[in-house]
Amino acid sequence: MAHQGRRPAKGSGKGTPPRRNRAVPGARPRPGASKKAPAPATRKVVFDAAPAAAEEPRTFRLGAVPGATPGTWIDRWKQRLPDVPLELVPIEVAAQRSALDDLDAALVRLPLDDASLHVIPLYDEVPVVVAAADSHLMAADELTPRDLDGEVLIALSDDVWGGLALPGTTAARFAPLATSDAIATAASGVGVVIVPMSLARVHHRKDADHRVLAGGPVSTVALAWRRDRTTPDVEAFVGIVRGRTANSSR
Repeated sequence: MAHQGRRPAKGSGKGTPPRRNRAVPGARPRPGASKKAPAPATRKVVFDAAPAAAEEPRTFRLGAVPGATPGTWIDRWKQRLPDVPLELVPIEVAAQRSALDDLDAALVRLPLDDASLHVIPLYDEVPVVVAAADSHLMAADELTPRDLDGEVLIALSDDVWGGLALPGTTAARFAPLATSDAIATAASGVGVVIVPMSLARVHHRKDADHRVLAGGPVSTVALAWRRDRTTPDVEAFVGIVRGRTANSSR
C-alpha cells in the first residue's frame, strides 16, 4: 500500500511543473534581460528610374570683325566649356549687324545702334597713318592731322570710321579700296591710309610702315548679341570677356 503524502520521484513527470519565465502584463523586465531588436527598416529600391538626359551637342558661333583679337577669350572658353566647340566666324564691318542674326555673339566695331542688341564696349583702338616705308612721314614717332596737309587720303570701301575726312588732305581720285588693297597702294607712294592699329598689323608689308595719329578718332571694339538670344552660353562668354572666374556669380 503506497504511503500517502510521499513526494513523487524525480523524473516521474508528476507533481508541480517546473517554473518558466512568463511575461506578466505591466511588469517591468528584469535587469539583464535581453530586449527584442526592432525589425530593420526596409528601403524601397527603384530599378526603373529614368537616366539623366544628356545635353544636345551644340557649337558657340562667335563673329569677329577684322582686327579683333579674341584669342585669349577663346582659350579660356576651351578650358571652361570643353564640350562646347567655339567656331570663329570672320565678318565684315559693313555687314556686322546682319551677321548677328546667324551668330550667338560677335566682336563688332562701334557705332552699332540697334535697340534689339545688347552691346558691351570692350576697348578702344588708336588710329594710325599707313604710308610707304620710305615716306618722309615715317621720320616722326607720332603724327598729327596737320602733318598730313597736302597728302592724298585713300578712301576705304570697308572704312571703320564711317567716312573719315581730314582738313588739309586731298581725296584720292579713284574709287574706295578694300583695306588690304589700300595699304598696298599706299606702299607704292600714291597716298596714305588711316586705319585702326590692329588692321595695320594684320595687313603688314615690308614696303609700308605706320605711325600713330595723335588726336585722331578711336575705333571701339564691342561685344554684341541679340537680346532675344541671351542663352547660358552667351552669358558664359560675357563672363569670360569680363574676367569672371568659373566660380564667380553673375
